[in-house]
Amino acid sequence: MGERHERLLLVSTNYAPEQAGIGPYATQLAEHWTRERHAEVHVLAGLPHYPAWRLDPAYRHVWRTVDERAGVLVHRRRHTVPPRQTALRRALYEATILGHGLLAPPRMGRPDAVLAQVPSLAGGLLAARLARRHRAPFLPIVQDLMGAAAAQSGIRGGGRAASAASAVERRVLRAATLVGIIHESFRPRVAALGVPGDRIRLVPNWSHVAGPATPRAAVRARLGWPQAQTVLLHSGNMGLKQGLEVLIGAAREAPEIRVVLMGEGSQRERLRALAAGLPNVEFLPPAPEADFPDVLAAADALVVTQRATVLDMSVPSKLTSYFTAGRPVIASVADAGGTAQEVRASDAGWLVPPEHPAALAAAARELAADPAAADAIGARGADYARTRLGRAAGLARIDALLDEALTRPRRQPAPPAAHATEEQPR
Repeated sequence: MGERHERLLLVSTNYAPEQAGIGPYATQLAEHWTRERHAEVHVLAGLPHYPAWRLDPAYRHVWRTVDERAGVLVHRRRHTVPPRQTALRRALYEATILGHGLLAPPRMGRPDAVLAQVPSLAGGLLAARLARRHRAPFLPIVQDLMGAAAAQSGIRGGGRAASAASAVERRVLRAATLVGIIHESFRPRVAALGVPGDRIRLVPNWSHVAGPATPRAAVRARLGWPQAQTVLLHSGNMGLKQGLEVLIGAAREAPEIRVVLMGEGSQRERLRALAAGLPNVEFLPPAPEADFPDVLAAADALVVTQRATVLDMSVPSKLTSYFTAGRPVIASVADAGGTAQEVRASDAGWLVPPEHPAALAAAARELAADPAAADAIGARGADYARTRLGRAAGLARIDALLDEALTRPRRQPAPPAAHATEEQPR
């Protein structure tokens, strides 16, 4: 592409070394801009804490810092990290991200564009404010819809918080030059927030992990999973919206099946208590990044679950990794949601009713009865990831979004609802 001499700012609460959620996408995007666009890239991020919702010990005494990672300058700001999720704790989390970001914005020259990874409402507000201050294009990428999340996820006090979150979302998204959405199922709700259709662009997530490299039998032996036992694996955040109680119920329904929950999250200890006395339920910490694809591929099926109320606010980022692993997916999700749409599009798994342990157990028994068919279903997922979810194509779509924003006539965005003194750029 040649020298661009751009200066770009990405606002993303989550960033490497976080390996789950939106962190890997933010990291790969920023490093891509540095490497391929030859841009000066700055990231305004929080301190590493996700998905465990515990502060990374390496940052325990950090208030604010600048890390250089792969040529990217990562400006980190301290914030609260609530170990348990309620609407009030989430609001405090967002407020401290916003407050510290306003008090100490990145020291940098004028950015040519500001991009934000949303679901963080605070990150969206910060990005909108910084873009307005510098008269730069503002590009939020909607990974989750926080207003809908507050209403649908089951978080305590979420109903009361939903209207406030939607009001902030509306303000952030209406200030944007263009709005990226990761799935078509988000389009009606983003439009309902007041974003004209001609400013909404589809920029799907890509598969951010490599395919498996180690024979499945060897990985299963290392993990202690018997070759003859059907293993259902859930990997990722263990939060409220996942409704992972259904997996504990499926383990009771089908004692011959091993259920493995790998990851961290606010509900992990509660789920451990629910699974007490079940010898066929196993909890694992997150796999190291190098081992993660092999662990996914070692399972017989990969499970994605959501509460029945989760419809149009989230498409789990884990799906791209699941497809790449080449194993069948069992999706215990609402039939009308974006997750179900992706599973149908890939033709790589089973859709079962959410919060229905018997249906999930029946799907597991069906795949166990025909291993060859299960392998073929998983292979369709790998094909889908290869042809539709490639990293190069995903990054190119965001590059196209950025290029379009840089060439559009400037519009004056509405000011976000936040005021504070900011440091001047150097």
